[in-house]
Order: sequence, then structure tokens, then C-alpha cells
Amino acid sequence: MFSSSVSISILVVVAMQFSFIHNVLSLNQTNSYLQHICINSEGKYKAKNSYESRLKDHLDSMSNILDYGFIHGVGGADSSTYYIKAQCRGDASESKCRSCLFTAFSGILRRCPNNRGRIIWYDNCFLYISEIYTYEKIDFKHYLYLHNAKDVSGNKKLFNKNTKALLDKLKEKAIRKEQEPYTRDYMYAAGEESLGTTKLYGMMQCTQDLSVKNCSVCLDSIIAKLPRCCNGKQGGRVLNPSCTFRYELYPFVKP
Repeated sequence: MFSSSVSISILVVVAMQFSFIHNVLSLNQTNSYLQHICINSEGKYKAKNSYESRLKDHLDSMSNILDYGFIHGVGGADSSTYYIKAQCRGDASESKCRSCLFTAFSGILRRCPNNRGRIIWYDNCFLYISEIYTYEKIDFKHYLYLHNAKDVSGNKKLFNKNTKALLDKLKEKAIRKEQEPYTRDYMYAAGEESLGTTKLYGMMQCTQDLSVKNCSVCLDSIIAKLPRCCNGKQGGRVLNPSCTFRYELYPFVKP
């Protein structure tokens, strides 16, 4: 559906048509499909050849190694090398993580048939397959912006300021050096902020292959996109293969 050669502005227009109206069911009880990108610039393989069968076998085997919600692998077929990266949300249980990845595995093969490069996001996980080595690297190319269809009531500028303040606070929490690697919530943070009679809830996360420094850089890059993504909206998120954030006016993460 999407190509990496498509301009970001077009991606934004398409993605903004998506509305978050999960309400009570959003408290990590659903695993909604969010978006995907078919990276046409990396080319395609022939249908029903050894490339796809080896890729499927590789994905199936990787689903058994989810000790801390992140997996990365390399494989090859038909003289081509592919790299796989997958990350589950920091508050997703192992069973939800595995279920999400099974859904992502089948979803990305269906939505981007025969693409050598492809990315897909769900509520509880994301999956990235590419012929480009992406481990430990920040992706500055692929961004998707999603937001709630409704605007906040009252002062939008103040709401935007408060949202950025919460995201900045969560960023510092996500990159704190006392965090232990190889845990499910490594470089993940969630929190809330009182806004008078309402509360603002947020979360952010980096893929666990990034260094703490690169996680900080990645999070700064997506926080900077807040005005373009979600100006005065009741909820929104920026999706990137290296990091992501989300905020809502209702709780959506496990405490």
C-alpha cells in the first residue's frame, strides 16, 4: 500500500484518516492493526519461491524466543539476505506479545506480498523486514502519524504544551541509565499528568537494539513531530521503526 519513496506528506494524509476510538477496550485488551508500509524501492521476489518459504520458517522459529519482547534475526535465500526486527510493547505480556507477532507475520505477508522490504504496526507490536541492515540504526525515513478525530475542548496551545511536557518527561524515564537491558520494559516508559479535571496518559518506547544515546535522539525526532501529527487532538501517536509515542485522554496501558 505504501512505498518508502512516497513523500511523508502523503503518508500523513492517509494515516490521519485513521481514528482512535478504542475507549475502554484500549487498556491493552485489543491488538488493532494500525498501519503498514510496503517498501517498493527494495524490490520484490518471485511468488512461491524459496525466499518466502525460508522467511516464513524463520519468522515461525523467532516467535519462540521472546524473553524480553524484542527479536532480531538475519537469513537468506536466492542470493539475498534479509533482516528481521520485531518489538512488543513494554506492557504486553508474553502471551500477548507472541499472539501479536503471529498476527503481524501473517499480516505483513498478506498486505505486502513479495516485497523484500516491509513494515507493519499493531497495538501490541511491530515487525520490520528489510534487505538493509537496520540493527542499532535509527530510521529517519519512515514515519506515520495517527490521531483521534476529535479536538480537545479549550486552549489547544496549552494542551499541546502539556502534551509535550509529558512526552519529554517520559523520554527521560525511558532512557534512564539505571534501567536493566534484556527486560520487557527496557527503554519503555508510561505515565500520566493531571490537566485540571482530566488526565493525560502517554507512553513511548525505543527498539532494544538502540543505544541509550540513539534512543534519546530517536525520541527527540518524533516528539518534534507532535505539532504536525496531533495538533490539539484528544489522542495521537507517531509510529517509526526505531521508536514510537502515544498519548490519550483515557488510560490505555497497564500501570
